[in-house]
Amino acid sequence: MGVASPEGADAASDSAETKQRKPTELVEQPAKVMRLGTMIKQLLEEVKDAPLDEAGRARLAEIHRRSLTELEQGLAPELVEELERITLPLADGTPSEAELRIAQAQLVGWLEGLFHGIQTAIVAQQMAAQQQLQQIRLGLPGGAVGPPGAGMIPGQPPGQPGSSSGPDDEQPTGQYL
Repeated sequence: MGVASPEGADAASDSAETKQRKPTELVEQPAKVMRLGTMIKQLLEEVKDAPLDEAGRARLAEIHRRSLTELEQGLAPELVEELERITLPLADGTPSEAELRIAQAQLVGWLEGLFHGIQTAIVAQQMAAQQQLQQIRLGLPGGAVGPPGAGMIPGQPPGQPGSSSGPDDEQPTGQYL
């Protein structure tokens, strides 16, 4: 085993930091990305069964190009790189209907995957926060749920006569038999 140089440690921490980034931080302009995603999905639905003439195909190709440019402005660099890797450019000139529909469907699918990933991450964060809160609650005296000392008589230690441990708890009578 070798010793890592400071540069290697920095590079490793940078890549770990990138991987540790919250998915919600990867979308820098969420409202813009949601609007564009909704528009692209609706556009795909509208043109799905309609025949497109050359002008319609040219217009749809331009909308697709502009949508990609606008999306890239709302995404973190990691997602822009991913989108550029998976998105094939449309052919120069007027693309065919099939090319346009495939490109639009691919983009819609990628955006839906992005949105589902963000939703999943948010749910996971909420579950982790709930679990952490539950652990904090379990750490309270007597396993009580609530603020420390809730339901107890001041000056009485927990479990002593006069403390309220619960409605069904039997209170000692003071007899030793």
